Amino acid sequence: MALQESGEMYLETIYVLSLTSSAVRSIDVADYMGFSKPSVSRAISLLKSEGLVKIDKDGYLKLTEGGQILAKRIYERHTVLTKMLLQLGVEEKIASEDACRIEHYISDETFDAIKQHMKKYLDK
Repeated sequence: MALQESGEMYLETIYVLSLTSSAVRSIDVADYMGFSKPSVSRAISLLKSEGLVKIDKDGYLKLTEGGQILAKRIYERHTVLTKMLLQLGVEEKIASEDACRIEHYISDETFDAIKQHMKKYLDK
């Protein structure tokens, strides 16, 4: 399934928020991303129709198994790329922002090579 960059960002945000809270709502996503509630609602509806997110009767968001797998993959890319850029001497805020842009476009082959190369830094 080829998800657009914005969809990947929403999945990653839900995943990141779920790491610190068992109850993630659309308003939490909107606040975290700095987007309007209607924009988030539209995006969540699309993710739901793709089978990546479920919304319970109380309005809480849960990633489906497929959504969880995809979100973890995106988050791993973000984390590894940010650490790589930090190792190169890039300032933290810029490293994170650039990693966010790169993570959506880098090929699996290139990311796997970077990840393999970065193992010596990631294990610290």
